[in-house]
Amino acid sequence: MKIGDLAHETGVSRRLLRYYEEQGLLRPRRLPNGYREYGDADVAAVRHIRTMLAAGLPTAVIARLLHCVHDDGERMVPTACPGMVSNLRRERRRIAETIEQLQVSQQALDTMLATILEQR
Repeated sequence: MKIGDLAHETGVSRRLLRYYEEQGLLRPRRLPNGYREYGDADVAAVRHIRTMLAAGLPTAVIARLLHCVHDDGERMVPTACPGMVSNLRRERRRIAETIEQLQVSQQALDTMLATILEQR
C-alpha cells in the first residue's frame, strides 16, 4: 500500500508517517520509482507507535522498544525483551516527576488566585 493508503488505514497524516520514518520507527520498502510501499506490519507498527506515544514515551525510546511489542488481537502486548523494563521504569519516573512539578505549579497558581479573589 502507498503512504496515502496507510494514512487512511491508520488515521495518521502522511506528514506524521514521514516523521516516523525519519525517526527510524517505520522502514517502508522503496519502489524503483521512489514511492514508499507499506504492508500490514506497518499498519500494526503505527498502532503500536500511537499507543506508546499516548503512554508518554518519546520517539527515541519507542525506536528502542518497538520490536518488543506485538498484537494480541486488537491489543498491543509488550514482551520483556532486554531493556524493556528499565526503559519503561525510567520513563515512568520521568512522567511522575513532571506530574509533581505540575502539581507544585498548580498549587502556586491556586495560591495566587485565592489571594486575588480575597482582595475583592
